[in-house]
Amino acid sequence: MKLLKLVPDHTNIDFMRWRNVALVLSLIATVASLAFTAYRGLNLGVDFVGGQLVRVTFPQPVNVEQLRAKVDAMKLGEASIQEFGSAKTVQIRLPKPPGGDAAANVVASRVKAEVEKDYPGARIDSVDTVSGKVSEELADNSAIAVALAMLGIAIYIWIRFEWQFGVGALLTLAHDIAMTLGFFAFTRLQVDLNVVAAFLTIVGYSLNDTVVIYDRIRENLRKYRKMAILPLLNLSLNETLARTVVTSFTVLIALGVLMLIGPEVIFGLAIAIFLGVVIGTYSSIYISSPVLVWLGVQPDSFLKGDEKEEATEAQPA
Repeated sequence: MKLLKLVPDHTNIDFMRWRNVALVLSLIATVASLAFTAYRGLNLGVDFVGGQLVRVTFPQPVNVEQLRAKVDAMKLGEASIQEFGSAKTVQIRLPKPPGGDAAANVVASRVKAEVEKDYPGARIDSVDTVSGKVSEELADNSAIAVALAMLGIAIYIWIRFEWQFGVGALLTLAHDIAMTLGFFAFTRLQVDLNVVAAFLTIVGYSLNDTVVIYDRIRENLRKYRKMAILPLLNLSLNETLARTVVTSFTVLIALGVLMLIGPEVIFGLAIAIFLGVVIGTYSSIYISSPVLVWLGVQPDSFLKGDEKEEATEAQPA
């Protein structure tokens, strides 16, 4: 039985031919993502801003504006109401009232009673309450966790390979996170602790793909000391292409199923990782590898003086 191959043997794609075009597009997309995120901000969940989050499922699609008017009439503070996954499920986010947990429980009871009175058959799925102090600590710790993960990865690759590889890995990770943040700012999907977990997963996945490619590049730098850097990078990328495609494809299938039929509570997690895998696969090819060229890496860059003089290996056929 013949095995299915997503990437044919002896594939020879000239990836580096488009490296400058990819650089310009990536720079534009990254700057636009960061600027849009700074301008519009993220739709932070209760985990990060504090307050109450009431999730309600209605027997039929509900008019969000009418529901907002009814909640505003209760004078519980500025409410944020949006659909969650479908037109029948709605999230009602309210600022946490003064008075501690007792007051929060009273507010939740009022909202529940009002919704059930005006919308017979409505079901309160969950009520989450987070204090302002706790939410601030969660936001700070989440940002620190992502930053330390990226820094630690860059240091590891610097030690494992050379400093040029560490810079390439850090730029690749920054690109992936910036693009994902821009997506959440544009779509207004809620950012909660699940999404932070997705960011850390994206960092790990992107690193895994980048390290595999970097390891093959380093191996070929030692093996083909007379080959020009661009053909060497193309060779390394094509040699690891089958692994990259198969890994990304299988992960995307699993994430696609979670997005389509999985529970709504993990939709943000699934779509963030899905997007991160797509972006990470692209950046592993068109960010991490071309960075080595821009930093002046050559086949003999990491050889000692006597090794450079004795390098006699021929180019591959």
